[in-house]
Amino acid sequence: MNILFIGDIVGRPGRELVRRGLRGLVQHHSVDLVIANVENAAAGFGLTKDIGDTLLEAGVDVMTSGNHIWDKKEVLEYMPLEPRLLRPANYPAGVPGRGSYVAQTGDGRAVGIINVMGRVFMQQIDDPFAIALREIEAIRHRTRVILVDFHAEATSEKTAMGWHLDGKVTAVIGTHTHVQTADERILPNGTAYLSDAGMTGPHDSIIGMERQPSLARFLTGMPVKFEPASGNVRLNGALVEADDRTGRAAKITRVSYSEADLLALSGAPTGAALHVTT
Repeated sequence: MNILFIGDIVGRPGRELVRRGLRGLVQHHSVDLVIANVENAAAGFGLTKDIGDTLLEAGVDVMTSGNHIWDKKEVLEYMPLEPRLLRPANYPAGVPGRGSYVAQTGDGRAVGIINVMGRVFMQQIDDPFAIALREIEAIRHRTRVILVDFHAEATSEKTAMGWHLDGKVTAVIGTHTHVQTADERILPNGTAYLSDAGMTGPHDSIIGMERQPSLARFLTGMPVKFEPASGNVRLNGALVEADDRTGRAAKITRVSYSEADLLALSGAPTGAALHVTT
């Protein structure tokens, strides 16, 4: 089974790249299920129903999120109605939505997805390490293949989660920093790990936002309005090859596609060189 995880989709540039290029990417890599972090999909902050529905129509099977998911208030109505949209499971009881979901591949195989959020340099919500184990136990009887989106700031906390869940899930993929890391590996007990999947959006930017306002905030300390940038749009993410009988990961590969390369995939001949980072 091949699972594609797409790093944080930022604004219209990221959404449009997914809309135009995802199906070719899925076909090229024989992807069985697509997961994408969407908390920055609406102008860089939050998600709306229209945008969520558009991403699902484009081929995303499950949408994960993080601390920015509440930035567009209409998501409070959308989330309870769309089970394929997750928020971190370690938000306190009573928060709308859910933190896990069991999806079905096109041929009927089950894949569990869990979303949790870190606490180091982040909002102090419930313990992600304990909640992750709780969510795993809640869906373990339905599937052995489980992927965790750990939305966190600190690399140390992400690495700790990888070791904490080694052998308990198929993969732990980090999100939030928008900078793809180069530490992909299979841990000793069969869990694929990557500290951060990176960003799907404009890379000639400061983590997706226009450079000058972002620089001004660092230089002056004054509040500014952030807007998504537009240059050098790329899709970052990871491909995980999993054994659906055991739930163990066989391989994890980082991907980083330019817009031109991604759109060319739909016409790429079999055996063409892949523009991936290995």
